[in-house]
Amino acid sequence: MVTLKFYAGLRQVAGQEEIRLELKRPCLVRALMQCLEERHPKLATLFDEGKLLVSVNEEMAQSETIVKDGDEIAIMPPFSGGGVPSVCGSGRLLPMARIQHADFSIDSEVARVKQKSKRIGGIAIFLGAAREFSKGHQVLAIDLEQYAGMAEKKIRELREAALTKFQVIELAIVHRVGELSIGDNIVLIIVGAEHRPQAFEACRWCIDELKRTVPLWKKEKTPTGEIWVEERP
Repeated sequence: MVTLKFYAGLRQVAGQEEIRLELKRPCLVRALMQCLEERHPKLATLFDEGKLLVSVNEEMAQSETIVKDGDEIAIMPPFSGGGVPSVCGSGRLLPMARIQHADFSIDSEVARVKQKSKRIGGIAIFLGAAREFSKGHQVLAIDLEQYAGMAEKKIRELREAALTKFQVIELAIVHRVGELSIGDNIVLIIVGAEHRPQAFEACRWCIDELKRTVPLWKKEKTPTGEIWVEERP
């Protein structure tokens, strides 16, 4: 038995949040999607057109990825990924890369990055906020959804990759989920380096990679209804 979970706008396409399928033997992702064709023909079409993503046990999968009994399969649209103190109630420091519902404190997060080393001389910050106008229509509020578990893992991997790839000293990434009002903070990236060029370069790379690799989706609430946004510039 395998569990298939549907995210964001694909829940409407499937008409349900998840289904369970009996799997008598291991098969390829491609074969599994073909099995869905009779029940959900539109999903099979989107898969063939490369307009949906599949993960197996919180790892991105390809057509040839093997699926076996007990696996969790996520069927997802393309990602649209795009104050509180930094200490939780128990006094334990929050992770430098995390996803949360509550707002964040920019000053607190900057202080945490600077605390890493006195060698930090350049700090680059990217702050994303909810805007009231998007692609020709008014936006009243937004709702950000995540694939819990996989999203947290990917955002931590993103931070570690940036620390390895660029000559930077410390890096913080915080992304919010849930319903947000216009003007609310969405995502914060802070990069500390010895010099500004490295900080700017790493910061730009992080936000671009976050939108590409972290399973987050945005639903805009407009005067005429709700719209799932598959891609953000």
